[in-house]
Parts: sequence; structure tokens; C-alpha cells
Amino acid sequence: MAIFRWGQAWDPFRDLEREVDRLLASVSLSFQGLRFGRQYPPVNVYEVDDELLLTAELPGTRAEDLEVLVADGVLTLKGKRTGAAGITDDHYRRQERPQGSWQRSLTLPTLIQEDKLSAEFTNGVLRVRLPKAPASIPRQIQVSDGNAE
Repeated sequence: MAIFRWGQAWDPFRDLEREVDRLLASVSLSFQGLRFGRQYPPVNVYEVDDELLLTAELPGTRAEDLEVLVADGVLTLKGKRTGAAGITDDHYRRQERPQGSWQRSLTLPTLIQEDKLSAEFTNGVLRVRLPKAPASIPRQIQVSDGNAE
């Protein structure tokens, strides 16, 4: 008859845990040089006195390839990045900046004056100024008695 000892029952699990840790560490080292980044540009949104300011980094993009839309409290950025002329995908040894069309939509945290927004593109950085809408002032509405004649 086999003797079962509690202390030895967990040893195979500890071995398995060590092996999984070793495997994950080796996989992590294999992917350190790769970037599985997003296809759209990173943005920052700042709130200043009377406006929101959005900045987006867009290296390799031309101003005519950008489109900025705002509707129903959502700001949409659309654009296109083109690669270097004459270089095909098989010539790249490392490519971290994606190419092609992209689109990004952001819900704005406050109401803005959609007719007064402006955008400028300088040195690969897009700046969108979004003036805040004035705070609405509560208005009391007189309630009439519908039964009175």
C-alpha cells in the first residue's frame, strides 16, 4: 500500500508553476523588440480656462490627409499615413509607424461650441481648439393650471 504524505502532494504543482513562469519569461523576451501598437495616433486632451485643447502626434502625415469632424459631443479624427516612396514592405527590417488610413473618435467631456472649433497642423502635431459652451442658466417655467377656465 502506498503512503500518501500531504507535503509531497503539492510538489508537482510547484514544478508546474516554475515551468510556466520559465516559459512566460522566455516568451516575454522574444517579444520585447516587437510593438503591437495601435493604428491610430496618440492624443492628449487638456482642459484650460475656456476651452479644451487636443494635441495629436502625426509624423509622416500631410495636412491635406487630415479630417477633423465634431458632432453630438464626439470628435472624430481621420487621416492617412503614407510610407516612403519606392520602399516596399519586404524591404523593411523594422517598422513601428503604421501606414494607411486610420480613424479615431473621442467623446468630449463637456459641451463645446461646435461652430467655433479650430485646428492647426504644425511640425507633425495637430492642435484642435474646442471652445467650451457657456454654462446653461436654469430658467424657471411658469406652470399654468389646465383645469382653470
